[in-house]
Amino acid sequence: MGTLAEKTARRERLATTLSHKEPDRIPIDFGGSPVSGIHVSCLAALREHYGLEKRPVRIHEPFQMLGLIEADLKDAMGIDVTGVTSRNTMFGFSEEEWKPWQLNGLEVLVARDFNTTIDANGDTLIYPQGDTTVPPSGRMPRGGYFFDSIIRQGPIDEEKLNPEDNMEEFVPITQEHLDHLARSAEKAWATGRGVMASFGGTAFGDIALVPAPFLKHPKGIRDVTEWYVSTVSRQDYIHKVFTRQCEVALRNLERIHAVVGDRVHVVYICGTDFGTQTSSFCSVNTFRNLYFPYYKQVNDWIHAHTSWKTFKHCCGAIFKFLPSFIEAGFDIINPVQCSAAGMEPEKLKAEFGDRLVFWGGGVDTQRVLPFGTAAEVREQVLRRCEIFAPGGGFVFNSIHNVQAGTPVKNIVAMIDAVHEFNGARQIAIGPPRSGRS
Repeated sequence: MGTLAEKTARRERLATTLSHKEPDRIPIDFGGSPVSGIHVSCLAALREHYGLEKRPVRIHEPFQMLGLIEADLKDAMGIDVTGVTSRNTMFGFSEEEWKPWQLNGLEVLVARDFNTTIDANGDTLIYPQGDTTVPPSGRMPRGGYFFDSIIRQGPIDEEKLNPEDNMEEFVPITQEHLDHLARSAEKAWATGRGVMASFGGTAFGDIALVPAPFLKHPKGIRDVTEWYVSTVSRQDYIHKVFTRQCEVALRNLERIHAVVGDRVHVVYICGTDFGTQTSSFCSVNTFRNLYFPYYKQVNDWIHAHTSWKTFKHCCGAIFKFLPSFIEAGFDIINPVQCSAAGMEPEKLKAEFGDRLVFWGGGVDTQRVLPFGTAAEVREQVLRRCEIFAPGGGFVFNSIHNVQAGTPVKNIVAMIDAVHEFNGARQIAIGPPRSGRS
């Protein structure tokens, strides 16, 4: 577990890099958020590689089937960040009373209300809030490794569209949920690691949330295609939804801060994507007209009332959006998809390195990490560290979650390369102030 000084050094490491100063080592995050995790199958392989106690991995994010990285594996990998998550999962049930479940022959642990059935095609269906008496909200294809949302929306009747129907999930936070966050933040802070929190409720237009897999009978516009159409043709409707969401979110954040305080370094605001591999889903003007006002209100409140840094996840070719993200008040960008058009790491660091923390970008998870050699992984990781580390403002993570099927030797090569870079840097600049990764 390390000494108290060693543990606290991890927290200081993250705080230093978030303030755009060079820490003793590049901080490492895996498992701190729903977009910086590792698939449960890969975690099982990593536990075996590091010779840790053999036990099933817990699924803490069932939508993407991300596993819980426990303290012993975090220590083995040298992870500097830990997470605080909402009480309920993407499918609307809480994580409690664990039970065994099989994923393609691998035994894992799932929450009590992780209830599934198998359809005629052999696909696995999962149910909102664990209620198998209502239509399923997620589907995992036979032999698959994660769930896709099932669209549960009837035909749109323009005459009967009501923004209230898309506001069902935006409600005042319950005392039970507040108590959960307070306990989780205290536990996370006690680890000595940097703390990242995902409170929920601030992801305006996140396409993963639009279908509402957590609701039993979602109303309103819940089809992904129809929602994208609506961002052009029904902007008044979207503004009404976002306005209500923002009002509720600000009240909830005030209550959350009252119980969590400064035991959080980073808060995950949203995962709304605006980029594709080569282009974007909308123009900068659309972003500024439709999304910007609400993100700015949330970020401004956080910066005025807390010490938290705000985290924006956005995949794809988003270089042209970054000035607007900064103006909206985001401190951190993730996953830093360097393989997308116009997202060269050197250009990103030179243009925005003094204003944005790059959380990710450490290795490509589309090609290099899953399909390259261990040597190719090492080479890319070292090069990305060379680019992003100077001056601070870089938290090492892969580009989005580590996916199922990624060779464990490549994951280990990635982690070893970061420690190799950190070790070489230690020799160059002298001993660390305290502790080690």
